[in-house]
Amino acid sequence: MNPRINIITLAVENLAKSLDFYEKGLGWKKSAASQESIAFFQLGGIVLSLYPGTLLAEDAGISEEGSGFSGITLAYNAKSENEVDEVIAKVESLGAVIVKRPQKVFWGGYSSYFRDLDGHLFEVAFNPFFEFDDRDILKLP
Repeated sequence: MNPRINIITLAVENLAKSLDFYEKGLGWKKSAASQESIAFFQLGGIVLSLYPGTLLAEDAGISEEGSGFSGITLAYNAKSENEVDEVIAKVESLGAVIVKRPQKVFWGGYSSYFRDLDGHLFEVAFNPFFEFDDRDILKLP
């Protein structure tokens, strides 16, 4: 497994309000890869994603209620569905709890979620619409 975190996703309560904060307040430029319900910001070698909290919890297959959902996920973006399967098998063998088994997802990719030994939520995903540079850094349009 290549050591990297490509995307940090923050659960937001109001996407439009959050976009105003990041775009108008901080002056960050939203990527053209953004869609109606998700926004991406290229921040050097990391991408910050804003996604409604209810949808993020639903995507991970966990309840938004209680202490099971922290409102943040870290993502390892793989270069293939096979790599997703390999990473999940490896982390499971090391004691990670698989929250959502690898599967095809509504946006056209392949994704899985796990909790590390301290309960931090990670997504491992293959997104056929994303490209990497020669250092495995995501390149968003």
